[in-house]
Amino acid sequence: MTRMLVRNTGGSVTLFAFDRGEGLSEHTAPFDALLVGVEGEAEVRIGATTHLLGEGQTVLIPATVLHAIDPVTEFKMLLVMIRGDGSA
Repeated sequence: MTRMLVRNTGGSVTLFAFDRGEGLSEHTAPFDALLVGVEGEAEVRIGATTHLLGEGQTVLIPATVLHAIDPVTEFKMLLVMIRGDGSA
C-alpha cells in the first residue's frame, strides 16, 4: 500500500506499508531520498551496503545509487523525495 501525503516542486512524502516478503526491487531514483522507519524492520540495500531500518530510524539514499527494500517483518516507512537544484 502506498499513499502520497505531500507533493510539490520541492519533493514529496509517501507512506509505504509492506507485508513480510513484499518490498521494492533494486532501482535508482533521480533525487536524494530519505527513508524514515515507522513500524517494523526492513533491510535497505544502498549500493553494496545493507542497513537494518527500524522504527524511528532514518537512512539517506543518494540520487542515482542502486537501492532495494526487503522487509524483515510487516514494515511501514515514509519516503521523502528531495527535489532541488542543489543550491543552498
